[in-house]
Amino acid sequence: MDNLSGRVALVTGGAKRIGAAIVRELHARGMNVMIHYATSGKDAKALADELNAQRHDSAATVRADLAAADVPDALVGEICSRFGGLDLLVNNASIFPRRPLAALTREQWHAMVDVNLTAPLFLARSAAAVLAERKGSIVNLSDAYAARLPVGYGAYAATKAALVDLTRSLARELAPDVRVNAVAPGAVLWPEPEPDEVAKRKMLAGVPLARLGEPADLARAAAFLAAEPYLTGVILPVDGGRSLA
Repeated sequence: MDNLSGRVALVTGGAKRIGAAIVRELHARGMNVMIHYATSGKDAKALADELNAQRHDSAATVRADLAAADVPDALVGEICSRFGGLDLLVNNASIFPRRPLAALTREQWHAMVDVNLTAPLFLARSAAAVLAERKGSIVNLSDAYAARLPVGYGAYAATKAALVDLTRSLARELAPDVRVNAVAPGAVLWPEPEPDEVAKRKMLAGVPLARLGEPADLARAAAFLAAEPYLTGVILPVDGGRSLA
């Protein structure tokens, strides 16, 4: 993993939960990190302060609405200005609401598509040239449960399934200079608000390892895909074996 040291990463939705775990892992591997957030400013600042106390001037924050059309170019420009380039784009930010079909509005659908699918696509486009110069890579966060989520998550599942196809398509289009892979999380963190205990037990019953994963599991997987130079187009399930069912 030493080939990540001294390089630069942008992690969307990096202030909390899985995103923060990825930021910490990449930073521990020696990377400089730009922590993107939309509304979690206090969390983002606290995380950047924590990392800068460990290694001076190694972390920064940037606020942006990923649904805005001008944001991808602005984010890439900001990180290049701040750190001199970009080696890794981690598309972690995601909207994960329960929206039964009968209650789903067009506005809610477009919000999910904008953050979960459109933003990774256009961030990849904006970052492609910079990443190519440095033989960098993209890691997307998909979902190992996309085809088997409970009723009410169909719209979300559709965006994550599409992100898998986008990952593979970009891996072909951006090769050989930019690698594109994805981590597919299983039951790692419960959505907010948390499901009831019956729903939790039902979900974990299908996990061969019989336990919830941890954000650090996903963070290590993302770092592995970022560091391994002969992997592209890989969708890596980190789901305790759930995808075997």
